[in-house]
Amino acid sequence: MKNKYLNEAIIGNKNMIATYTEKGELLRLYFPSKDNRQYINFFHTGVKVNDSDLIYLHDDINNIYKQYYDTDTNILNTEITNTYFNLKVVQTDYIMIKENVLVKKYIFINEGKIDLDTSFYIHSELLSDQNNLVGCKIIDNGMMQYAHDFVVSTFSKNQKILKHQINGSKDTIKRGDIYDKDYIGMSKDSSICYDLGIIKPNEKKTIEICILIDENKNISQMESEVERIKKIDLNKEYTETKTYWRKYVKNHNGLNLKEPKNSYEEKIYEIYKRSILLFPLLTNQETGGIIASPEIDEDFTNCGRYAYCWPRDAVFVTKALDILNMDKETEKFYKVFCKKTQSKNGMWEQRFFTDGKLAPCWGYQVDETASVVYGVYEHYIKTNSDKFLKDTLPMCERAIDFLKRYIEDWLKIKAKEEKDKDIVKEEIEQQMKKSQEEHKYHVSYDLWEMNEGVHLYSLASIYAAFECMLKIYSILGKNISEFENNRLKQEKIQKSEKEIERLQTGIKKYINENMYDEEKNTYVRNTNDGKMDISILGAVTPFNVFKPKEKKIRNTIERINMTLRTYTGGYQRFEQDHYMNGNPWPIANLWMTLYYLETGEKKKAKETFDFVIKTAGKHYLLGEQVDNQTLKPNWVLGLGWSHAMFIIVLEKLYGNNK
Repeated sequence: MKNKYLNEAIIGNKNMIATYTEKGELLRLYFPSKDNRQYINFFHTGVKVNDSDLIYLHDDINNIYKQYYDTDTNILNTEITNTYFNLKVVQTDYIMIKENVLVKKYIFINEGKIDLDTSFYIHSELLSDQNNLVGCKIIDNGMMQYAHDFVVSTFSKNQKILKHQINGSKDTIKRGDIYDKDYIGMSKDSSICYDLGIIKPNEKKTIEICILIDENKNISQMESEVERIKKIDLNKEYTETKTYWRKYVKNHNGLNLKEPKNSYEEKIYEIYKRSILLFPLLTNQETGGIIASPEIDEDFTNCGRYAYCWPRDAVFVTKALDILNMDKETEKFYKVFCKKTQSKNGMWEQRFFTDGKLAPCWGYQVDETASVVYGVYEHYIKTNSDKFLKDTLPMCERAIDFLKRYIEDWLKIKAKEEKDKDIVKEEIEQQMKKSQEEHKYHVSYDLWEMNEGVHLYSLASIYAAFECMLKIYSILGKNISEFENNRLKQEKIQKSEKEIERLQTGIKKYINENMYDEEKNTYVRNTNDGKMDISILGAVTPFNVFKPKEKKIRNTIERINMTLRTYTGGYQRFEQDHYMNGNPWPIANLWMTLYYLETGEKKKAKETFDFVIKTAGKHYLLGEQVDNQTLKPNWVLGLGWSHAMFIIVLEKLYGNNK
C-alpha cells in the first residue's frame, strides 16, 4: 500500500466510513465498523476520450479540481475539469443511510466544441494476503471481488460493462486497452469499462456506480443482494441521505449557534457543523467506542496507527457529545464500551478496537483509567441521572481501587490513617533510583505516549478521578434509598472516602514538592526531564488540582508562552517535540484558550483560538498538527480530540446561547 497520510474528506453511515483525497480519490473503505476492516488498496477511475490513453480522474496534468460537501451533509462532491478535452466530471460520493452501499455518481459534461467518444474505467485492487486471498468474478454490470469472509461488489445500476480484465490489468490499464476472456480469476486487482458513447458539445451523460460490501455467503445469495441493490431508486436515496444529515445537524445544534454575521463567525460555524457531522462517523453505534480518527498510516511508517479507541481521547469526545445533545451515544460509551473493556483489576489498557476487543498496545497509561471515572461524573453533570451513576458505580469503584493501589505503589503515599510524617514514605529521588521490579504496577507513559515515569498530567487525572468518586458517593448517598439502609455499604463508602481524601492530599503535596522547579519557578511535566509541556495545564483544566490564577500556575503559563508558542501563534506540545517535525497542535492552542477563558483573559483566549480557526482544513476538519509555514493541516485530518476540544471551547464562549 502506498502512503496515504491525509484524509482530506470523510463520509459514512452507522457502519461504513470512506475517506478521500482533495482530488476525489477513494483512499479507504471501512466496514462493518470504523476501525475494522479496510478493503481498498486503491480504487482508481478514469476516462478514455477519443483515441487518448487513460485519463485518471484523480491524477492528470490537465485536470483542475474543486471539492465541496453538500451543505450540512456527509455528501462529497469533486468537480474535475480536463482542460485538454474540455470535459467536466462532477463526482458525487455518499453512503446510503440504511444500506451499506457507497454510491459514486458521475456526471460527464462536454464543455468543448467537438464530440467526445468516452469510456469510463474502474481499476480496483483490494488488500489481500495469504490467509485471505482475493479473487474476482465478473457479473452483470460490474465485478465481484471476494475473499473467504467478504465480498466487495462494484457495479452500475443499469449499464452493462463494455470490457473487463482480471489478470494483468496493471500492465494495460494506462492505455485503456483491457481485455480478458475469463469471467473469473485469482487476481487481487481487476478492471472494468463502461461505454458512455458520444458526448456532444453541451451534452451531459451520467453513470452511477454502487460499491456493496457484504460477508461472503453462497454465490446465489451474493448475486441476489446485488440485484436487490440495483432496484433501489438512487435519486430517492440521495435525497434521503441529504435530508438525514441536515436534520442531524439541526437536532444536534446543542449550543444553539445562530447564523453567522461575518466571515470569522462563518468559519467557526462551519467547523462547528463539521464536528457534528464527524462524530457519528468515528463512533461504533453498537458499543459507543470512538476511534481517534480515520486511519492514516497502516504500515506504521510514522506512528502506531490511529483508528483505535483510546479511553482518554473518547472521554474528551463524550464531553463534546453531551454538549451537542448526543447524550445517548455518551451513555453507550460508558455503559457498554467501558464496561466491556475494563480489566479484572479495574484498569483500562491503552487502546481498543471499537467492538471492545483489545487493540495493539505498547505500554500502560494510567490516565486512561482515571479519565473514565472523570468522564462518568461529567456525563452525570449534563444529565443529572442518578440511575446512570448507579449503573456505572461498580465499574468506577473497581477503577478507583486500582488507582489507589497504583498511587500507593508508585508514590508510596499511605492510604490508611497515619501521622502526617508517614504520608510520603520516601522522596521521589530515592524512589526513581530503585529498579522497576520493586513496583507491583508497570510505570506509566505520559498522555503523549512517549515518556515513561511519574507525570504531572497523570497525577492530576487521578486526583480528579478521586474527586469525582467523592462526589458520586455524595450524590448516591443522598438520592439512593438502598444506600441509606445498607450499613455495610455505608461503612465501605466511608472508609473509601477517607482513603481517597488522604491520597488526594498526598498527590497534591507530592506534585508541589517534586514537580515544581524552584529555579525556573514553574511546574514541570515529570520527575525526569523537567520540560515544559502543554499537558501541565491539565492540573488546572479540566482536573482542577490548582486554581488558574495561583502564582505558581501564572509562572508556568509565562514559561509555556516563552518555550512552546511558535512565531505563528501556534503552540507545540512540549519542548523539543520532534514528532512529525514538531508542529503546533490545535489541541495545545485550544487548551491555552480554555485556560485564558478560566482566568477571564478574553483577548488572549481569542488569540490562541484564532490560530485554530485559520488553520482548519478546506472542509473545516481539524487536524492533529499544523504546518507552521503553510498554516495547513499536515498530519491526521479529522482528529476527534481536536474537534472535541473545539466544541468544549465553544461551550465556554457561547454556552449562554442555550
